[in-house]
Amino acid sequence: MTRKTSKAAKLIAAFENGTELTAKQISARYGVKNVRALISSLRMQGYAIYLNKRVSTYDGEIYNKYCLGTPTRSVVAAGYKALATA
Repeated sequence: MTRKTSKAAKLIAAFENGTELTAKQISARYGVKNVRALISSLRMQGYAIYLNKRVSTYDGEIYNKYCLGTPTRSVVAAGYKALATA
């Protein structure tokens, strides 16, 4: 019996391998219809997913890519403060 991997798990695996993806790439590769909702859900699960602006070297066009990163100390501190007040 084979086990089916979820779209979110496949996306996290790609991010953990250092892949940066645009919303269109995520939709095409993983069949995700609402990329923003999936990214938001992953962020709520504790993944530090960032959206970075990039400039194309070919035509100078600006586009955004999602990637997995490391949160700054201030973000971690804000999370602990939010937990303390809850």
